[in-house]
Amino acid sequence: MSATPELPNPDHVLLLAQELKLKVHQVAATAQLLKEGATVPFISRYRKEVTGELDEVQVTAIRDRLEQLAQMDERRASILASLQERNLLTPALEQAIAAAETLTKLEDVYLPFRPKKRTRATIAKEKGLEPLADLLWAQDPVTDVAAAAAAYVGREFTLDDGKNTKGKIESADDALAGARDILAERMSDDSLARERLRVVYREQAVISSKVLYGKEAEGAKFKDYFDWSEPLAKAPSHRILAMRRGESESFLIMRITLPDELAGQAVVESLFVKGKSPAADQVRLAALDAFKRLLAPAMETEMRLDSKKRADEAAIKVFAENLRELLLAAPLGQKAVLAIDPGFRTGCKVVLLDRQGKLLHNDVVFPDRHATEARDKLKGFVEFFKVEAVAIGNGTGGRETEAFVRSLGLPPSIPVVMVNESGASIYSASEVAREEFPEHDLTVRGAVSIGRRLMDPLAELVKLDPKSIGVGQYQHDVDQPALKRTLDDRVVSCVNGVGVEVNTASKQLLSYVSGLNSATAAAIVARRNEQGPFKSRAELREVPRLGPKAFEQAAGFLRIRDAAHPLDGSAVHPERYALVEQMAADLGATVADLVRDAKLRARIKPEGYVTADVGLPTLKDILAELAKPGRDPRQQFEAFSFQEGVNKPEDLKPGMKLPGIVTNVTAFGAFVDIGVHQDGLVHVSQLADSFVKDPAEVVKPQQKVTVTVVEIDLPRQRIALSMRSNPQLGPRTPQGAGAGSGRARNGPRPGAGPRPPAPLPRSTQSLNADWFSAALNKKK
Repeated sequence: MSATPELPNPDHVLLLAQELKLKVHQVAATAQLLKEGATVPFISRYRKEVTGELDEVQVTAIRDRLEQLAQMDERRASILASLQERNLLTPALEQAIAAAETLTKLEDVYLPFRPKKRTRATIAKEKGLEPLADLLWAQDPVTDVAAAAAAYVGREFTLDDGKNTKGKIESADDALAGARDILAERMSDDSLARERLRVVYREQAVISSKVLYGKEAEGAKFKDYFDWSEPLAKAPSHRILAMRRGESESFLIMRITLPDELAGQAVVESLFVKGKSPAADQVRLAALDAFKRLLAPAMETEMRLDSKKRADEAAIKVFAENLRELLLAAPLGQKAVLAIDPGFRTGCKVVLLDRQGKLLHNDVVFPDRHATEARDKLKGFVEFFKVEAVAIGNGTGGRETEAFVRSLGLPPSIPVVMVNESGASIYSASEVAREEFPEHDLTVRGAVSIGRRLMDPLAELVKLDPKSIGVGQYQHDVDQPALKRTLDDRVVSCVNGVGVEVNTASKQLLSYVSGLNSATAAAIVARRNEQGPFKSRAELREVPRLGPKAFEQAAGFLRIRDAAHPLDGSAVHPERYALVEQMAADLGATVADLVRDAKLRARIKPEGYVTADVGLPTLKDILAELAKPGRDPRQQFEAFSFQEGVNKPEDLKPGMKLPGIVTNVTAFGAFVDIGVHQDGLVHVSQLADSFVKDPAEVVKPQQKVTVTVVEIDLPRQRIALSMRSNPQLGPRTPQGAGAGSGRARNGPRPGAGPRPPAPLPRSTQSLNADWFSAALNKKK
């Protein structure tokens, strides 16, 4: 018999309820379910009554914050053990440690007691100068500082430096300097001083970057950051990450400083200097030293870490939202597909897939060199394999291949679709692809992936590491564990939101189902291969290593099309089958009758089926599912085609209006594929006629848009696009710094009033920096 899961920490529950603005019972119930091994999709879908209808975002926030608090408790326990071991723990200190609500506050409390390397203060203490420091610290107006310091002249000492170095204090100035070192470290270790300085730095600090001497030519790609500065509080994530990358590659030096150091010094002085006296003068000198030598560098380090964390979170959020839109792109569905991976030198690899995505045949055609043969082959394939759609990769030669296929005169009922092939080469060389197609080379695998992406983007893209799909910014620079966790959560959310057909899904797709993992997914596929398709959800209980808990978590998200029980193909959980059967019996009908007959369903009064375990939220979900069992929540597929005759950047002209597909959304705008093998950038200032704060509020990846070509810079491979009704065409001329745009070389100081060029609300310098960020993250 398994042990009862430990109850959630009540202090954590109360804190989370306050932070997340939720009711205590909602947090407590969710925390308990998580402790019992329930997954986020299962809790949000099938335990609505227990949690008070919390959605996936809220459940995930509770899970993540509980983990953070648990880690903080571990750190708290480690600190207490260290202090106890060194006999430093006092009741007051223990209380302060217990009261610390953040990791930063906890570390501030511990800082004075943390084991340190030898410092100037340590050496001064070994010289016996701490009593003098305490005397100065009291700042008694009657203290004769000169006499007190003179009393230490000639005193001998032995340093604890491993060599037992001996010496003596040479002068009163030496004694005072040592005493000030002790006071400076005391001030630096003060938690209130650090707390107040953090506020000043967060509000006033400036982030800046400069090119390292002699690196101008080698680091030309970072030229927009050779002399850059802007308020840290307003710096967008992509510029922070760009500067950090330039620094990591040894082209830039990045600093975070106060524009006026006096503000920082004033904070320290206000806390520790009392009145005017010779002793207070010494404390004032110590305060100045504490700020410049200890606190300012410490604050800069903290701000670097804080800004990096903030930038990471923003970049990861953008990546996750883009990934979601890509995974939930409209599927073509189960149709026979002819897929082409374009190529010139080695030819176009052609594969034929049946309606389940199974590879039937592969070949190579050369439209450029052997056009007649290629035309005959392709038309023959379409007729023989009864092709219902053509998928063409959007890489090099894609538009030319598309034009060739369209010239074949295929029936209008066969759509010709350009497919984003980002990551297809990575898949084709992966272990997953080798296992699936051991007898075929990389080109065949890549073409198969292109075809399957058209049929079902979600099922195919889950086989890739999300980072290789190319819908993020600075994915290699951000916190990798945090990125992986967030992207995995997003994939899990998409997979379970759509549902998985258990008899056709790959083990990679199954592994993302709630309650399953790679081992149980492989076991399901093995059982399917050995004994044939599953006929019911109940048969899943027979799969080795898939226990009752895993079945509970997974069953509702697994579909079995055309099963004997009509609910096996729906999102109704097996634990509620008896309830639905009772509904049918009360109407003198079967469950199948309920699915078929809307009039029968309309006679059901959900209020009559409310119990202690089942409330109206679940009952409404059940009735909605009975209306459309197993409904795919993704949008209906619509064919799209680029402008004919516009196949390369040289074909573009300012003022052209072109159809395009959004491929990536970033903090500074959106990239749009207009069919010329080079995505154009619609800067955030060009997304709409009105002000746009967040590009994601206007556009999404895979969205079909109409754009105007604003500028083409062929040498630098830049295409500027606009979605405004009357965009300004041609090069942008700098006319001053826009608000929050920062300062480029010889530009205005941070905080200078905005003087935006009409009609653009941002400066050329800022646009250049954003272009640079785009270039660093360019995938095509």
